[in-house]
Amino acid sequence: MVDEVRIQGLGVIDEAVLDLSPGFNVVTGETGAGKTMVVTSLGLMFGGRADPQRVRPGAERATVEGRIVVDPGGRVLDRVEEAGGELDEGALIITRSVSAEGRSRAFLGGRSVPVSLLINLADDLVAVHGQSDQQRLLQAGRQRAALDRYAGGALTKPMRAYTTAYQRHRQVSALLEELTTRARERAQEADMLRFGLEEIEKVDPKPGEDAELAAEEERLGHADALRSAATTSHEALLGDPAAAMEAANVVGLLGTARHALDNVRDHDPALATLADRLAEAGYLVSDVGTELAAYAESVEADPARLAAVQERRAELTGLTRKYGQTLDEVLEWARRSAARLIELEGDDERIEALQAEETELTERLAAEAAELTEVRTRAAERFSEAVTEELTALAMPHARVVVSVTQMPEYGPHGADEVEVRLAPHPGAQPLPLHKGASGGELSRVMLAIEVVFAGADPVPTFVFDEVDAGVGGKAAVEIGRRLARLARNAQVIVVTHLPQVAAFADQHLLVEKSDDGLVTRSGVTALDREGRLRELSRMLAGLEDSELGRAHAEELLQLAAEEH
Repeated sequence: MVDEVRIQGLGVIDEAVLDLSPGFNVVTGETGAGKTMVVTSLGLMFGGRADPQRVRPGAERATVEGRIVVDPGGRVLDRVEEAGGELDEGALIITRSVSAEGRSRAFLGGRSVPVSLLINLADDLVAVHGQSDQQRLLQAGRQRAALDRYAGGALTKPMRAYTTAYQRHRQVSALLEELTTRARERAQEADMLRFGLEEIEKVDPKPGEDAELAAEEERLGHADALRSAATTSHEALLGDPAAAMEAANVVGLLGTARHALDNVRDHDPALATLADRLAEAGYLVSDVGTELAAYAESVEADPARLAAVQERRAELTGLTRKYGQTLDEVLEWARRSAARLIELEGDDERIEALQAEETELTERLAAEAAELTEVRTRAAERFSEAVTEELTALAMPHARVVVSVTQMPEYGPHGADEVEVRLAPHPGAQPLPLHKGASGGELSRVMLAIEVVFAGADPVPTFVFDEVDAGVGGKAAVEIGRRLARLARNAQVIVVTHLPQVAAFADQHLLVEKSDDGLVTRSGVTALDREGRLRELSRMLAGLEDSELGRAHAEELLQLAAEEH
């Protein structure tokens, strides 16, 4: 419920604070005092249109700040926390401001948020019934949602079953649409993949083959130079046994150096260590020389093999130009493409299976939608009777509400039903949609009757009514007050009224007063005690605050309202 609202710079209101009670709150005041600004402030706080013309002349901005008591375990708190907001001692602070230039800002729980979030939260926090706000209630989707809310638990199970079937039906239909409308593109894709896989299969590359062939081509292309270098190095290390004269070689020189040290190694351990290292070097050079000789014998110039290697590398290069930068990437492309080709080639079978499933789901949707229609039709009959009965007590004794439930040929997320609330204002009249069959005041009373009927079935925490008593007086006004008081037993009700018969039923009476200092007009809001209520009701009744007759009538109204409580 709304605990407190602070208003600054809005219309004729310079600064005002509304302390609201949990039950029935009524707002009264003279014409032009700013009563409507109270409703405007609540609408603004819950995401209403930011009209810079509403900013008080001379003010930089209009600001509305509300303190809302919310359910600590409810959906509202979850959404506040998702937005990064926090509660202030168990209450949610909502702030909305509009600058004179038209810039709007919104804050939720201390965090700046988009205005759209306030609009979404409003559905769980408040129902505003004013001349402009009622336009939303005239939408077919909202009327269907209202009837579903009235149907309650009877609709829960069939709606869950329908939703499951509907979502799966959409998935299957979308996949079928893709498979059938893109058949040519998918066939072209399959041909391209098939060609690529055949080309790769023909070459039959092996992992790492490109690197091995590159090394082999390098070796074969320089075979003579490699053999000559190995032979020259071998002779330098071990000497050339075929030479006429033995030339100096590394192994011989190392042997000479070691022998020179061996003769004196016993005289100095350091020199003995060096002699051992020369011996190791001799063994190592000898082994390298032997391997060089074997390598020189193994290297052969093989032009035929070189040509074969070059040809194979050219084949592999052709693949890497088309299917990947490396041979490993080519093989990965082939793996993925083979899996994709299997998927594409199985489309015909998939289409048949999906068509069969779609047919089954369509039949299932029809059955589930029919059950929804049946539940809604029964709820619509009960709803129509209940609202019509309420309208009789609200000075519309001849009016009749009819809720039409029509099954449409197409299925939507909530079934195939189109729901429309219609009003026949007098006997014999054809029931018409609300926006055609009801005036502004009648529409407000219809909405009040609907909310009273809804009161026992999941009401929103706060209801706001503006001009609900337009064109009504006398006994009908008393009945409106009774209905609002009854609605206030289950929710907070805020009503702007000019009728004392309605104001008398309030738990709290707020007076919007206007003062004129000769320069500007300021309006403020005052919570009235019993004496203040008597004076205000007397003014509303007789036009005079101190009229004895008016006070007597005001006493009578308060007594009547007290008996109802």
